[in-house]
Amino acid sequence: MLGSRPFVARALQVRQLPWPGSRSHQFYSTTASRGLRSRRWQRTAFGAALTVGACGYTVYNYDTAYLVAASVYRSSVAANVTCQVAWDYYRNFPELPAEGSVSEDERRAIQDQRSKVHVRAAEKVKRALMKNGGVYIKLGQHISAMQYVLPMEWCQTMQALQDRNTASSLDEIGQVIALDTGKTVDELFSVFDAEPIGVASLAQVHRAVLRETGEEVAVKVQHPMVRTYSDIDIATVSVMFEFIHSVFPDFKFMWLSAEMKGSLPRELDFCNDKINAEQVQWNFAQHADIPLTVPRMIQATERVLIMEYVNGRRCDDLAYLRQHNIDPSQVSREIGRVFAEMTYVQGFLHCDPHPGNLFVRPRAQGSASHGYNFDLVLLDHGLYRQLPSQFRYEYAEMWYALMRGDQAQIKHWSRKLSGTDLYQLFSIILTGHNWSTIETKSLGSTSAAEFNLDALTQQQPDLFQNITEVLASVPPVLLLVLKTNDLLRMVDQRLFADQPPAVQHHAQLRTWLRISHYCLIAIRDARAAEISHRPAAVPLARVYRLVLNRLGFWFSDTALSVYKALLVVQDMFVRWQALFRRSTIA
Repeated sequence: MLGSRPFVARALQVRQLPWPGSRSHQFYSTTASRGLRSRRWQRTAFGAALTVGACGYTVYNYDTAYLVAASVYRSSVAANVTCQVAWDYYRNFPELPAEGSVSEDERRAIQDQRSKVHVRAAEKVKRALMKNGGVYIKLGQHISAMQYVLPMEWCQTMQALQDRNTASSLDEIGQVIALDTGKTVDELFSVFDAEPIGVASLAQVHRAVLRETGEEVAVKVQHPMVRTYSDIDIATVSVMFEFIHSVFPDFKFMWLSAEMKGSLPRELDFCNDKINAEQVQWNFAQHADIPLTVPRMIQATERVLIMEYVNGRRCDDLAYLRQHNIDPSQVSREIGRVFAEMTYVQGFLHCDPHPGNLFVRPRAQGSASHGYNFDLVLLDHGLYRQLPSQFRYEYAEMWYALMRGDQAQIKHWSRKLSGTDLYQLFSIILTGHNWSTIETKSLGSTSAAEFNLDALTQQQPDLFQNITEVLASVPPVLLLVLKTNDLLRMVDQRLFADQPPAVQHHAQLRTWLRISHYCLIAIRDARAAEISHRPAAVPLARVYRLVLNRLGFWFSDTALSVYKALLVVQDMFVRWQALFRRSTIA
């Protein structure tokens, strides 16, 4: 019987039960249905108990449940946009054909298509970063600074994240202040502006007046949920990058998430802001000729920083500079001096010098010891790096070799710094100029050719793969130095945006000359230290070598000063010509 009904045998687990129609079957059916209903009630009761328990746990541990739900949502936003962008590139991003293999019209059409995919992908990512905020905004800011590494469409799209962030509510800010300081806003301040004067990815700043002293201050307050989400956000970014790498093996930007993982905990503790700011004040105390101002730090906790309030506007606000008769070329020069001093001499580098962190404050001419009619105000001291003396020496030697176009030395020092043999590409990333410019020793001359990423991509189809290989090989401290270089180049471009092309180019040349000057200082000091520590059979031999070292620096630096003076005269001539043409047209 069971053999003729195999499906019954399987269903009844080979138990011979009464067949339909018999009395025994009716009895069994009644008993079975009762048992089935009983089991259903048991499952229902268990499910209800489990639901009630889960609801009770959620109510009792509301914060934990909310955090889990919010983290899942934020991770899903990141995962969704990652898949969308990866798919868009996979389906719609055409390969750039070799030059001469297609007509110019076809090449332009392909380049337009590539650009559209870049813009579309960057916009999607920007919207996702803004939706999640916090760490994700910081990621976008990193991308915006990589102008000589990533496509320009990505960098330009992400620049909106530098100073356009969502503000926390006044109630949320008040809660953070109360939790961190033990006092309410009203207890600490007699005035506290409801509208923030600046909103960044991790914090926002309000103008206030201290109740005890009546001093006008700026209060930097961390967004309430940034610290809570930071660990899961960094982990999500790391997984996201690993996923992209699995789809596109040439994508090796995992160093970016690793760098954020190392930097973010320091930036989230505002006590570090206070320590760093005071260190910079001390470092520049002996440089009265540099118009640098660092706001005085008054009080710091992990999430609240109270500092001196300093008036001013962004350094790239050309209308504001003209209104106060401030020369953009002087602003550019002094910014360059500040960061060259930090990089090559002091070894304590501010690694986030975007225009929102560099303000200009007008001053009456001659009212300060530096003699300028403005102060540079350096803000946001959360991200610094200590540059070891050996690194500063090797970095200076690399730059000095680039200025001279010495290929043997470029190759040697590039290998020391980057750990790869791609010295030409490393030089391009470092200087922002084509290799032909460096190779022909034109980096510091008027014949320097501007960097063209599209042209370089055509010449080197595997460019992106090589760039990621270089960046994955360099030490973490160099990554931040490269980022700082790119940000400073962006500031320079904006400061000279309304100047004649010749003046813009001379500004770039002066930047190279300034870098050369500080490279010579770093090399001179490193060699002097080596001579001083090297055993000498005759004491006078050591003195002789030190004198030669000093004289070599003096001759080289004097040549740079003469060339710099010549550029100033040429700039004046170019500006006079431009004014004469305008007056003639008028």
